[in-house]
Amino acid sequence: MTTPDNAQAGLIGPPRRPSDDELAAMPTVRIPAGQRPTAPPRRRRAPLVVAAVVNTLWAALLSVGAVIILVLLARISLGQRPSGPEVPIALAGWLLAHGVPLQTGIGRLSLAPLSIALLAVWRLSRAGVHTARGIGARDTGSLWLAAKVALAIGVVYGLLGLAAALTIRRPDIGLTPWRATLACFAVGSIAALLGSLRTTGALRVIARAIPVIVRDGVRTGVVAALLLLGAGAGLTGLAIAISGREATQIFDAYPSGLAGQAGVTLVCLAFAPNMAAWAVAYLLGPGFIVGTDTVVQPVGLTVGEMPALPVLAALPSGALHGPLWLLMAMPAVTGVVANLLMVRRRLRPRRTRSGDTIVPVPHWVRMFGSAGVGGIVAGILCGAMVFAASGRLDGGRPFPIGAVPWQVALFATVAIGLGGALGIAGAYVRNRQ
Repeated sequence: MTTPDNAQAGLIGPPRRPSDDELAAMPTVRIPAGQRPTAPPRRRRAPLVVAAVVNTLWAALLSVGAVIILVLLARISLGQRPSGPEVPIALAGWLLAHGVPLQTGIGRLSLAPLSIALLAVWRLSRAGVHTARGIGARDTGSLWLAAKVALAIGVVYGLLGLAAALTIRRPDIGLTPWRATLACFAVGSIAALLGSLRTTGALRVIARAIPVIVRDGVRTGVVAALLLLGAGAGLTGLAIAISGREATQIFDAYPSGLAGQAGVTLVCLAFAPNMAAWAVAYLLGPGFIVGTDTVVQPVGLTVGEMPALPVLAALPSGALHGPLWLLMAMPAVTGVVANLLMVRRRLRPRRTRSGDTIVPVPHWVRMFGSAGVGGIVAGILCGAMVFAASGRLDGGRPFPIGAVPWQVALFATVAIGLGGALGIAGAYVRNRQ
């Protein structure tokens, strides 16, 4: 039992706080210098302008350098020696890869080599990553900082595009400087935004704000479009391998021997993503054209004038027949696979911090809705791929190459959407068993 005397003696109850005089009289303990706690060093942050200029210049230098090497090998393949104008030609090809049409002595060129474009987009995305890290925006979750990084890189890249356009502007190469500036600004901003959103963590913030049905649909649509593009690339490679004899005959027609063949090969590789996108249009049904007289579709082939490139030996000799018609099911199969991956992710058991296992409750109606959204997203992406892969090579008369984007987008939306619905239905039936 507590008594007033015990409480006064300080035996029971809260401890008494020493007075200031008592604290001053207490002995101090000196800590050795090596054991003293030190504040973490402050990281130096680079100004946004400096970081954007350095990283963008490095990204542009790598992509331009790749085009210079490609131009040198192409001239060797034509039996010509490097004579000095390779750099202006390379800059023109670099701008062409960004969607800037060129007016040359052989006609109007607007077919972008997507291999160069993809290299530029990749390096610009890395520039967005490094710039965001340089200014200390990593894992801040700030959408504003990510947008600032993207805009800064876009402005610098647009100025580089303007400088390149003014440098190569001459009587035999015609282009519009303001169009080159806008095209490079758009490509630079979008590509850098892809990197800065992930580095700052703003992508996670955006994903949490989007409804689950839309988030799953976007992810599924992207996966389905990439799977279909991979199928198109595989079909193109298989067709080239089967038509090896015809391709070899075209190879032998080029001068300069092995060096010339290597140059032609690199030129074909520069347009390899374009051909993969055309194969996607073929698998979806609308097909594509090579010039005004050559139409390539699953139901038939109309052959006209074509450029002498070895890869064009892979064009089919006629309509699909027999088991080859199973290739037309490839878009629906990609939709099934992409949506089954979504179902697997949603039904995967999760482990809590306490070690318990939680089995998610399947929301089948929501997943059916995500399949529909995924079909729309995949259709938009396929249409965008075909749009970027198409253009013109006018040499005296119109020579369009590519496919119609809206037709590809419509067919992809229907095929991948239906395939996704079948995949969700099959997973539902299996889960109910």
